[in-house]
Amino acid sequence: MASHHRIEEWIAAYERVWRTAGTERLAELFAEGATYSMGPFEEPAVGLAAIAELWERERRGPDEEFEMRHEVVAVEGDTAVVRIEVRYGQPQHLHYRDLWIVSFAADGRCRSFEEWPFVLEWLDKVGE
Repeated sequence: MASHHRIEEWIAAYERVWRTAGTERLAELFAEGATYSMGPFEEPAVGLAAIAELWERERRGPDEEFEMRHEVVAVEGDTAVVRIEVRYGQPQHLHYRDLWIVSFAADGRCRSFEEWPFVLEWLDKVGE
């Protein structure tokens, strides 16, 4: 069963691994046959190799400028719902507010990750 504490630890690890070069540490977060969907109607990536490809395609690298905040909204059994807010800096200036639905395997790694993203493009220039 998932707990708020365990989910908080997993989210912190997720951010650390996202900020780390390469994808070798994904196995710390995701079970071998895990699924990862970037949207409720998106085909999920299945397995660590497919998730690694997705991560490499979606992120700019370990020095990507962003700030991430989160709130665990609900926990039921092995599944959690988390509200995530991410603000990216240069060069894209994007603001995301997502819901993550994360189901965990018995070993604490994610077996199913589903993101419900909402993107708001923002500008930091006065008058634009």
